[in-house]
Amino acid sequence: MFDLIQFSSVGEFLNMGGYAFNVWLVYALFALFFSVNLTYPLIRKRQIVLEQKRRLILNKEIVPQNEDNNEVENLTFRVGEGT
Repeated sequence: MFDLIQFSSVGEFLNMGGYAFNVWLVYALFALFFSVNLTYPLIRKRQIVLEQKRRLILNKEIVPQNEDNNEVENLTFRVGEGT
């Protein structure tokens, strides 16, 4: 296999027989897309976890207030009924 691929120098290898721009551009694009496909899901997972933590904290703050409001609403409802 290596008998078919022969370059006399590193410069000739980098030149890729006159197609260096196309070949190296494809390698660069592959590396870019590959790295994005590896990192974006990790970043997105972190964002989702942080959002869920934020919502959990907000819900813990809101629930006690709603429980107090429900008691007040229940008292108002009972007074309005005349019971």
